[in-house]
Amino acid sequence: MNQEIIDRLGIITDEEKEIINGRTEIDRTRYTEGRDLVIDSKKMLEHGKLIRIRPHTRFVHFPEHKHNYIEVIYMCKGHTTHLIDGEKVILKTGELLFLNQHATQEIFPAGEEDIAVNFIILPEFFDTTFEMMGEEENLLREFLVGSLCFDPRYASYLHFQVADVLPVQNLVENMVWTLLYDQPNKRSLNQITMGLLFLQLMHYTDKIRHTNEGFEQKIIFQVLKFIDENYKEGELTQLAELLNYNIYWLSRTIKKLTGRTYKQLLQIKRLNQASFLLLNTRLSITDISLAVGYDNTSYFHRIFRGYYSMSPKEYRQKDKAAGSADRKT
Repeated sequence: MNQEIIDRLGIITDEEKEIINGRTEIDRTRYTEGRDLVIDSKKMLEHGKLIRIRPHTRFVHFPEHKHNYIEVIYMCKGHTTHLIDGEKVILKTGELLFLNQHATQEIFPAGEEDIAVNFIILPEFFDTTFEMMGEEENLLREFLVGSLCFDPRYASYLHFQVADVLPVQNLVENMVWTLLYDQPNKRSLNQITMGLLFLQLMHYTDKIRHTNEGFEQKIIFQVLKFIDENYKEGELTQLAELLNYNIYWLSRTIKKLTGRTYKQLLQIKRLNQASFLLLNTRLSITDISLAVGYDNTSYFHRIFRGYYSMSPKEYRQKDKAAGSADRKT
């Protein structure tokens, strides 16, 4: 991250000065009016604001707490150690931590060179993000949406170990800069940047670590990740062997947890990928059919029409027509 930003975030705050001068615990009144330690967005955000950043408070143990907003932590330098629902998470330089509203978090004291920035975000801020991710069904998108909502069925946190992913680093730095230096149109800029950030993160499912609380939740993530990475040829038998589960038990469990069969989940992913190739490449429809795992082009046409209510050719032509109309206006 830009050294100027790190220097700005590393300045000792008034709260940290109190700690250095002898305060042994956090000042709860800075965070909540309630008896329980639920950090209140009204304390953290100005009225009407959807997002804000603040440096993570160092030198002190932050006791077990929750938030009534979504918290995203980016580690600018050094590391911080967290307990999230009892699970230890070490956030290292360049990594991101997304915390669900139902997550219980505890943070161990950080040193002066451990500089993190906290994004305090209300859920409605992500409306633009999810619009940018598309209206079409996307399994990992559903998982991420659920993880950001107040829904205990989903992960308490998502830990993105993306220090080596330059586009992600650049996008986060852009958001920090915009908020830190109060740039004009910062809400729109940051909503679009957050959308771009999520689109990038969707390509790095192998770098996501999430809570292992809940056996069923773990299975859902394993299945979706396998399909995302092996949609062309990934068979249920292969997945069962990989996870060391009985194939019949796994098949029933997938249906129970997602409401869909493995075949249906695979088909959704293949058709989403086919739609992307139709709109973004000049590949023939036959080549696209093969690329997403369908050797039988007639069958591909049939299921594509059933899903999108038009043929692949019509789908591509409709997009071209819309683009042409936009250019004329």
